[in-house]
Amino acid sequence: MHRLFPLFRRETMSLLRTKPINADYLNGSDLRPVLSAFDLTLLGIGAIIGAGIFVLTGIAAATQAGPAVVLSFVLAGLACAFAALAYAELAAAVGGCGSAYGYAYAGLGEVIAWVIGWDLILEYGVATAAVSIGWSGYAANAFAAVGLPLPETLLHAPGEGGLFNLPAMVIILVLGILLGIGVHASARFNAAIVFVKLLAIGIFIVVALPNVDARHWQPFLPFGWEGVAQGAAMVFFAYIGFDAVSTAAEEARNPQRDLPIGILASLAVCTLVYILVAGLLTGIVPYPSLNVASPVAEALLRIGHQWASALVAAGAIAGLTSVMLVLYYGLSRVFLAMSRDGLLPPVFAEVNPRTGTPLRVILMAGALMAAIAGLTPIAEVAQLVNIGTLAAFVVVCAGVIFMRRSHPGMPRPFRIPFSPLTPLLGIGFCLYLMLNLSVVTWLRFAIWMGLGLAVYFWYSRSHSSLTRAS
Repeated sequence: MHRLFPLFRRETMSLLRTKPINADYLNGSDLRPVLSAFDLTLLGIGAIIGAGIFVLTGIAAATQAGPAVVLSFVLAGLACAFAALAYAELAAAVGGCGSAYGYAYAGLGEVIAWVIGWDLILEYGVATAAVSIGWSGYAANAFAAVGLPLPETLLHAPGEGGLFNLPAMVIILVLGILLGIGVHASARFNAAIVFVKLLAIGIFIVVALPNVDARHWQPFLPFGWEGVAQGAAMVFFAYIGFDAVSTAAEEARNPQRDLPIGILASLAVCTLVYILVAGLLTGIVPYPSLNVASPVAEALLRIGHQWASALVAAGAIAGLTSVMLVLYYGLSRVFLAMSRDGLLPPVFAEVNPRTGTPLRVILMAGALMAAIAGLTPIAEVAQLVNIGTLAAFVVVCAGVIFMRRSHPGMPRPFRIPFSPLTPLLGIGFCLYLMLNLSVVTWLRFAIWMGLGLAVYFWYSRSHSSLTRAS
């Protein structure tokens, strides 16, 4: 039992650093601390605003919540807000290799850390592939609009009647090259894309405001509160990504100060944008008409603003690109951290000295995600991303409560208010949303977790740094 739950082992305690992290932290890391609080905020916005606002808002309104989809965003946003506060406290106090994986390792032990790391690999990997398929649809429409339509066989997976989804594969490989070049270049690219998609959202707001018809908001709760809760479980996908900010701990200039700012600021901005866009979207067209692949652009077409629809579609392409970039980034950093701890093969624990990036991880993950995106109709497993993320949030909130008791004297530059009530509310909200997901989603998640535990007991436990040091 002592080996399975090494909560107070010396090696685990070494992660509880309170000084700002530098590039030499942990196993001679060569990651470069170049990201400011502003960069981290843009990183979070880049990850959050994407498929949720451009796709899921309309689908959730049409099929589950109606105009009350704004309440779905509030409910999902509350769950994320409590989790974000927990992330901020642990990011400021623990530091280290960032992410729920790093925090679980520091406070809850190796087994829990492995489960969360395995969970995050599912979250980031499946989400990146899923978003790339949505990106492919928008890109195909853009090519068709300029007279260069792509063959249908190159736009769909074999299970959907095609050969492979070429655009989805290409964009993942291109982003892999960008991430391999270096995090500074990736951050600058992300900042430019964030500007483009925020501009597109601004155009939608300006055009939609004069066209709101309050009659479209009646009835406001056509599916009852159950529809609001189910809609929240669906649009929760829209918030996935703010936790990716925490994976940048080793590349932040002052992680104890900048990580909480980046996490909380990006979540606050995106929640307000989501609520505003959802309200306007259901106010300009009847909510049943929004069950389409591009509801925001389609709604603008319905009210006769073709030019605005085209600009929003361009913003959607930019938005989906930045989401993939940040999720891909988060996946590579979690994989790197797990490899350095011996839980995954050490071949992936090296940082390229020229680029300062985990190049092997980036290339391997890119190849796998491109294959999934190109060959698999992944829509049916997209909810796996939601349940995986919610499970990670539950652990982070629980970690704050546990660490307050196990390490009461540890310096905490940022403290979550009203603890333990606030993290308990985070646990409650996340579990509530999880219970509104389908039984099939729970079964698939259980299979993934079972596979992960098998890998842990077969390989990771005997190769981990804790075992080697004992």
